Amino acid sequence: MATASRALNGGDRVVTDELRTRVLQAARQLRYVPNAHAQALANRTRATVGLIMHDVSDPYFAAITRGAMEVASAHGALVMLGSTFRSPHREIEYVSTFRAQRAQAILVVGSGFDDAEYLEAMRAELGIHQDAGGRYAFVSHHDLPGDAVLPDNAVGGAAVARALLELGHRRFAVASGPSSLTTVEHRVGGFVDAVEEAGLPRSAVRVVEREFSEDGGYDAARDLVREGLSATALFCASDVMALGALAALREEGVSVPGDLSLMGFDDIPVMRHLAPPTSTVSLDLAGMGRAAMRLVLDVPQDGVVEESGAGGPRRLRFPAEVVLRESTTAPTRR
Repeated sequence: MATASRALNGGDRVVTDELRTRVLQAARQLRYVPNAHAQALANRTRATVGLIMHDVSDPYFAAITRGAMEVASAHGALVMLGSTFRSPHREIEYVSTFRAQRAQAILVVGSGFDDAEYLEAMRAELGIHQDAGGRYAFVSHHDLPGDAVLPDNAVGGAAVARALLELGHRRFAVASGPSSLTTVEHRVGGFVDAVEEAGLPRSAVRVVEREFSEDGGYDAARDLVREGLSATALFCASDVMALGALAALREEGVSVPGDLSLMGFDDIPVMRHLAPPTSTVSLDLAGMGRAAMRLVLDVPQDGVVEESGAGGPRRLRFPAEVVLRESTTAPTRR
């Protein structure tokens, strides 16, 4: 076995050309492919990264993952993926699993959870990983210590409110994911704060909390209409929720933007191709993924300004900018 390993993998100890030829011929006949993961673990010559996200089928996470994979590929890193489906317990389990797989780095992508028990357990798992020489980083986690890529969610939510106010809207509905998700808390909180800063009462915003998904957006919009929709604009806390909301509004006979203006958040590619093209808040999702992978691999950033205290974790802020399209217009009713 040692001779076969040296012939296939190289190294300081060499075998004769004759033996190498025989080993390679046998490997071809057997259609043998080296186990890259095992090689990386054994040799430590190739970084292994455990990438944990909420849902790989969600276009938001797919775009971030694509950017992360570009950087991993450029640096020869092996990436293992895990989807938590927004379960805090499963997220902690994945960290433990990737530690057991001897991943040198762990990248956690997706909203944090406003849950003290989760935060304590996650800090403990990551602390063990770090003590063993491992690295970790986050995308969108604000409440855990460590390097992180942080989109300006609250700023983006506030910018949505201001854009709608400038168009003349004064009654709003919000299709929100669970408030326990910090991303939702910041986006919706920024929106509501901006409405109140404009002098309107909190009652001017009707928040409907559903799943942070396309189905959740569908349910929120349908329920709003059937309750007697009085709002002139609907803000969805994600583009995926906006997709579901648009489908529900069509089924309920609500014209967008004739009866109701619609806005999402994230600027996933499909939003510009909908009928009507949907207004949103643009984030450089692939850029966030690239920056996060550079953090966790500890390689230089590419044009991203780092924020950090003396010796503290690195924080990379990504701006959130409103993009107005045909789904948003001045209200036709006051």
